[in-house]
Amino acid sequence: MIDRQNILRLGAALLVCCFVAALAPVSAAESASPATLTVAASDSTELSKNQADYVCDGVDDQAEIQAALAALPDGGTVVLTDGTFNCAGVIAPLAGTTLSGQGPDATNLVFTGDGRINVDQEYVTLDGFHVEGSGYSSGVKWLGVLTVRASHAKIHNITGTADASIQAVFLLIHDPAVYAPTLEDVEFVNCKAVDTGTYGFLHNAWGSSNKVIKDVRYENCQAINCGSTGVFNPWITGFDFAELNDIDGLYVKDCYAEGNLESGFHFEFDPKVTNAVLENCTSKNNGVKPYPTVPYKQSDMSTHYFGCGYYAPNADVTFIDCVAEGNSLYGFYATNGGKLYNCVEKDTGAGKTDYTYRKPAGYYSIPSRSTDPALVLENCTSIDSHGYGLQVDLASNIEIRNFELVNPAGIDGKGASLGGTNGQFSNAEVDIHASGDRVETLVWAKNNQNVQYTGEITSASEKAFLVEGGSNVQTDGMKVTSPGA
Repeated sequence: MIDRQNILRLGAALLVCCFVAALAPVSAAESASPATLTVAASDSTELSKNQADYVCDGVDDQAEIQAALAALPDGGTVVLTDGTFNCAGVIAPLAGTTLSGQGPDATNLVFTGDGRINVDQEYVTLDGFHVEGSGYSSGVKWLGVLTVRASHAKIHNITGTADASIQAVFLLIHDPAVYAPTLEDVEFVNCKAVDTGTYGFLHNAWGSSNKVIKDVRYENCQAINCGSTGVFNPWITGFDFAELNDIDGLYVKDCYAEGNLESGFHFEFDPKVTNAVLENCTSKNNGVKPYPTVPYKQSDMSTHYFGCGYYAPNADVTFIDCVAEGNSLYGFYATNGGKLYNCVEKDTGAGKTDYTYRKPAGYYSIPSRSTDPALVLENCTSIDSHGYGLQVDLASNIEIRNFELVNPAGIDGKGASLGGTNGQFSNAEVDIHASGDRVETLVWAKNNQNVQYTGEITSASEKAFLVEGGSNVQTDGMKVTSPGA
């Protein structure tokens, strides 16, 4: 059995590194307060302007902000007043500096003319403002309104939006032409991407070497309605943690994704993903684009569809106390290393009715057979799925413990499919507790090999637990009861 405490320790370890430096003794010189300079917006109060070191005129305001950053001796803080800063160029904080505002509801940076924030130096902190970007040229479309390309960055209390002309609001990317070392130790806290035409939070990498991004932390961040005001591409997600980059060490806590064009939380199939933990996250009503109207074809990208609350194929990702609700195709898609503890799926497939080419499932794991265990589901629940509550196939070395299946609508009269859709489910233990009256068969086991079933099924149907074919399928521990019997 996977030790849940070790998983929690991983998350804690990723957070601890941020505070180690604060515990070290400092000299008198080091303890002196760093310099602080203030930049006032053109529409700020007269009092703020009178007290500021720099006052913007509302045109090319990035010039005054950059001048203040450049004037800081060996680090320090530039404080932006309340108001709107109109920026038609790049803001590039120097190493060790902080750029802060009065909060995302008070300080607004409006970027046009390819303007953006580039974090290309180490130990930069951004805190407390709103960013919005639009009208980007093809030369910078693959960047973000806020692009992080150097290690040890802190991005706190920032809300952002962008139109469809740029790849992301928040972009974390390894670009060896800008920063050659491994990109690591980056945290996002209380950040939001809202009502965008592009990705909310995106990790990526350019080049063919040193593509791993390490030790990234998210806490209380949100991606809402990404892809609702335009379409940078047809696969816009709320959070995409592994696009072309590998990732080692990811801790995502108390984060929220809702109403995004595609997945809420997403890992691409090809990157190597290790030591990733998502805890107490919620993914709701994602996959808002229509189902494809033709069969899937790998070479035809128009047929590719995720529609997931959480999409994590072929990845070492652990989900703890996470919720998926109302996502269009799958609640949790986890294969070949996925581990889920105390997770809940509700209403997967809501709003979709034509299942000709896509069949929803609350928990989906196909194929899942290249690791041991290939999939762990412990104390997880599926409630009112509009398709399968649970679908696992082309699978081996599966551990399902205390899984609760509640009232699935099912596909073709079957609420959970274990080996039924492709005919391989082997070397597994399944403890499942199922109830509901919308399907004839709550649990369908087909061509199983070396599988032990335990649990209880409550149904009036004589085919509530259906075993077809297979060998060495142990069902003595499975109890089937009828209401009122």
